[in-house]
Amino acid sequence: MKNAEFVTSSGTGQKMAPGLERDGNNEDWMNTLPEELWDLPLTNLALPGSHDAMSYCLDLTSPLLRSESDSFRLLDRVFYCVTRPIIYKWATTQVIDIVEQLQAGVRYFDLRIARKQNDTSHDLYFTHVIYTHVTVVDTLNTVAAWLSAHPKEIVILACSHFEGLSEKLHEELIYSLKKIFGSKLCPSDADITLRGLWSSGYQVVLSYEDQTAVCHEELWPEIPYWWANTADAGELIQYLESQKHLGRPEGFFVAGLNFTADRCFIASNPHLSLRTLTTDQWECVRRWVEDQKPGADPTSLNIIAGDFIGSIPLCSIIIALNKTQRPLKVDV
Repeated sequence: MKNAEFVTSSGTGQKMAPGLERDGNNEDWMNTLPEELWDLPLTNLALPGSHDAMSYCLDLTSPLLRSESDSFRLLDRVFYCVTRPIIYKWATTQVIDIVEQLQAGVRYFDLRIARKQNDTSHDLYFTHVIYTHVTVVDTLNTVAAWLSAHPKEIVILACSHFEGLSEKLHEELIYSLKKIFGSKLCPSDADITLRGLWSSGYQVVLSYEDQTAVCHEELWPEIPYWWANTADAGELIQYLESQKHLGRPEGFFVAGLNFTADRCFIASNPHLSLRTLTTDQWECVRRWVEDQKPGADPTSLNIIAGDFIGSIPLCSIIIALNKTQRPLKVDV
């Protein structure tokens, strides 16, 4: 079996909503793009992204994040057996592990990092309301191993939030990231065309959302993320269309397809979960995605990030958008 050394940890046989199809295997999609696209910057390609990429392995026994409100903390302490299943239903945004997401074609990862409260170690974890089972270093070592086996695939790692990190822990994390990825790290002033990245051996664009990054040429600044903050597909699409007509940012940017439910919505819809909310509205979102164009035009898109990668064919649809590009031929 190809790449058998990468053993995935998520379960198989997950039930899907009627009418939904899974993503195919897109592990080498960058390598197989038409040659006429190799000289376009990655900012002009359509790249599949994973919102809250590590939430597939949340630890239900871990404490709430420090940033959660005092009232929610009290509620969680008193009604733990009620709050934790609800947290799991609404904080879980992915159901396949990071290797499976890479295989599905994801090339942008939203990675929210924090230090656990009262943890005497220097281990860091990923977060979404609560913490993950897996550590940051172990996960990114897995990503580095996968990239070594796929030398023409490029990933964008967007590290953010950093709750509980001191300046010293930031420096330790950055040191670890440099050690893990080494020569794969792409400097912020590099040629980010596929041809340029391949010739230099760069495979990782590392965005670091903290001022500590300024002193490190291997780290890229925060990547803008368009977030609609709604549970309704029509409102989400309306928001993204309004952002498009304001003009695309320079460089990388993300159009987020992820839904958000506030506590009032959750309490009013006890039969729903984030997954059912996403799958029930998928066809509406799908039609909008299929109509998008990558490129340099003001209304073009770049990274398109969503939830429940693999359960819906989001990556395949986004990758296919690149075939709509018609690069201009320049006479030399």
